[in-house]
Amino acid sequence: MSATPRATPTIVLVGHGMVGQRFLEALAERGLTATHRVVVLCEEPRPAYDRVQLTSYFAGRTPEELSVTDMEFIEDHGIELHVGDPATAVDRDARTVTARSGLVVAYDTLVLATGSFPFVPPVPGKDADGCFVYRTIEDLLAIEEYAKARATTGAVVGGGLLGLEAAGALKGLGLSTHIVEFAPRLMPVQVDEGGGAALLRTIEDMGLSVHTGTGTQEILTGGDGAVTGMRLSDGSTIATDLVVFSAGVRPRDALARECGLTVGERGGISVDEQCRTVGDPHVFAIGECALASDGRVYGLVAPGYDMAETAAATIAADEAAFTGADLSTKLKLLGVDVASFGDAHGAAEDCLDVVYADSRSGTYKKLVIGRDGRLLGGILVGDADAYGTLRAFTGSVPPVAPEQLVLPAGAGAPVQLGPSALPDEAIICSCHNVTKGAARGAVTEHACTTVPEVKKCTKAGTGCGSCVKVLGQLVTAELEASGVEVDKGLCGCFAQTREELYEIVLALRVTSYRQLLDRHGREDARGGDGCEVCKPAVGSIIASLAPTIGADGHVLDGEQASLQDTNDHFLANLQKNGSYSIVPRIPGGEITPEKLIVIGEVARDFGLYTKITGGQRIDMFGARVEQLPLIWARLVDAGFESGHAYGKSLRTVKSCVGQTWCRYGVQDSVRMAIDLELRYRGLRSPHKLKSAVSGCARECAEAQSKDFGVIATANGWNLYVGGNGGATPRHADLLAQDLSDAELVRLIDRFLMFYIRTADRLERTSTWLERIAGGLDHVRDVVVHDSLGICEELESLMAAHVAAYRDEWSETINDPEKLSRFVSFVNAPDTPDPVVGFVPERDQIKPDLPLLAIGTRPRALGSAPMGGTPLLEGSAQR
Repeated sequence: MSATPRATPTIVLVGHGMVGQRFLEALAERGLTATHRVVVLCEEPRPAYDRVQLTSYFAGRTPEELSVTDMEFIEDHGIELHVGDPATAVDRDARTVTARSGLVVAYDTLVLATGSFPFVPPVPGKDADGCFVYRTIEDLLAIEEYAKARATTGAVVGGGLLGLEAAGALKGLGLSTHIVEFAPRLMPVQVDEGGGAALLRTIEDMGLSVHTGTGTQEILTGGDGAVTGMRLSDGSTIATDLVVFSAGVRPRDALARECGLTVGERGGISVDEQCRTVGDPHVFAIGECALASDGRVYGLVAPGYDMAETAAATIAADEAAFTGADLSTKLKLLGVDVASFGDAHGAAEDCLDVVYADSRSGTYKKLVIGRDGRLLGGILVGDADAYGTLRAFTGSVPPVAPEQLVLPAGAGAPVQLGPSALPDEAIICSCHNVTKGAARGAVTEHACTTVPEVKKCTKAGTGCGSCVKVLGQLVTAELEASGVEVDKGLCGCFAQTREELYEIVLALRVTSYRQLLDRHGREDARGGDGCEVCKPAVGSIIASLAPTIGADGHVLDGEQASLQDTNDHFLANLQKNGSYSIVPRIPGGEITPEKLIVIGEVARDFGLYTKITGGQRIDMFGARVEQLPLIWARLVDAGFESGHAYGKSLRTVKSCVGQTWCRYGVQDSVRMAIDLELRYRGLRSPHKLKSAVSGCARECAEAQSKDFGVIATANGWNLYVGGNGGATPRHADLLAQDLSDAELVRLIDRFLMFYIRTADRLERTSTWLERIAGGLDHVRDVVVHDSLGICEELESLMAAHVAAYRDEWSETINDPEKLSRFVSFVNAPDTPDPVVGFVPERDQIKPDLPLLAIGTRPRALGSAPMGGTPLLEGSAQR
């Protein structure tokens, strides 16, 4: 097929990945699609898609949903897109490109965006049936088909970014999964030894087997030629049915080599600062196939976008240069946040490290600080919430001491630096090189009022997505400063508030998070995985309405189990050293001697720490996760049930002894406290609920510091609401007085259901009462005087809860599927967590806590730094 005549200048783009699509957009932004013919030769059978989010395919996203190509854009700009038809030859003398179909296209400008290809180690058996690479949607489809039909165990060769993504995919397919990494730690490019150790522990806790410091020597096969195992360089073998090679990538530069373009010694098409190939000004190379002028091949999407912008600008005769890129990155791998930015490994001369490490929780934070106090870089594993702000501060002196930026809550008053502390020139989005000033300008100059609008205007947040949180804070701050109404949506997944989502769930009888997200979530969130804000919030809503809407009320059933916060996952409170507490319900604080003996025997037999709490019950601390069902089986057998100390629900209803024993008591406060606690037990709410009943005005039960408190009078009961005795104390307000038993219960029913209906997530009744329009007077009008006409419904919702109550632990210990989660290690269910340890104190036990280390690796207790004094437990060193 002959070359098409060049009636107008022609730009040919070879390759249509994310970088190629960004190049087309950059051409359109400069008007070049109107003055040039643009032809795209794409090897894959589909247009550009989001390779960064490739693994989300296994979470339910379709190939179509992964697409980053707007076909209307392609058509509107007259772009000739040929999918499934890669370039096979370039004739630089004739300036033509030949495609596999035989199509020959003449060019004035040729842009190579051919990307990279997976590196497969040259080991025997690498081409066996059951061996795959992890690079394209087609690769994923092939892996999925093979795994479902022929595999129960999978192994990934490579523990870098894509390797962990691939491991997550295999785990999601239900395979027992191994990761083999030749380097001594996972993600050796992004994290250091400490970060690798934290990542390793967290991933192993998920049930994956990790083999570091060893390589793949041979792929073993059976008589049918299919994979049966792997032999490693340390002499060991792994039995596996499927192998995924994800040991890095190499630039796809074969086309350039064949047409005589200059290629680097280790691969990559050599380009100058304008992304022109060396020796041919008519040919450009961008993305992973290019060897940039600084001698590096960049494997991240952000530098590729910068190259695309540079090439488009140069073609348009604008000044632009690509001289290097920020390699900062934030990813969620196997559910673990991992981020690195700047000089993460401390290569600068005389730099200092500020480190916080907690191997129990899998958290590792390191900041690299220059001698002059400038933040040079850092590594975050397990908790990367501060990534956006810290990265923006890189190269400057933070406004607070570095240690305050890494310490967790309760260990040194960490400082939350919002985007307001950043200068306008700070880079907010490294993928698209968007500054804080540009993001602010989208709001103040271009009238953007939502994060999606700012994304569209600036492209910030449309790459890896790690800057979206900071972007949201910036947008909110600018809108509020301008007096504009701010998007009050629950999160990036839902435009509705929690209150509005409650109404949707109730009115439409929505029984699953997935159904709610796909039908009522924001457009760009539908079909996604949701986030850690909305999942527990929606889970709580569904649980509180379960009897009414027909949902299963147990928090460990089906989808509900995946929505729960940390404590609810094991129906117990996680403590400092990774152990758990056991808190049986003791309604009203009343307990028989027989039940006291049972608690004592259980605590003695399992070696637990015991404490009588301010909530008038007995807490037992120090249980390992695998011990929880055994302990609760004995407690349930003795008549105890869950005290819900782990949940956002009713905790306790305290009481004094009342008129039964006290000479001042005027009502039976113990009976009322027991009745109320048994009525509202297990009621899921936006935040925890506490209550108390005092038998007289002397108020020994401290009812006026509770979410709802009751004080006896000679004529009945006074009801107080909105109290809080915690970090922000608030005296409760009198809602109604001299109530009969029935009136009291009816008003509490209404009050609690109105609170659950209208409060924000994680909002205590004290905060809610001060926030809600009209405050106490409005609440009184609604729950006492029925001003909204909803009291009958509120009472009905509470009646449904009371009738449907089931003890969570009683059901759990009789359900093998629920019991299967109570292990420290999925792949070794009988192995206790070795980090959970205790030391004696006052004839009981206390946690043997890990060391807090800043600037030094943890040492054994009592050992001393060179020439110094021994480190104390929990101490910190700079």
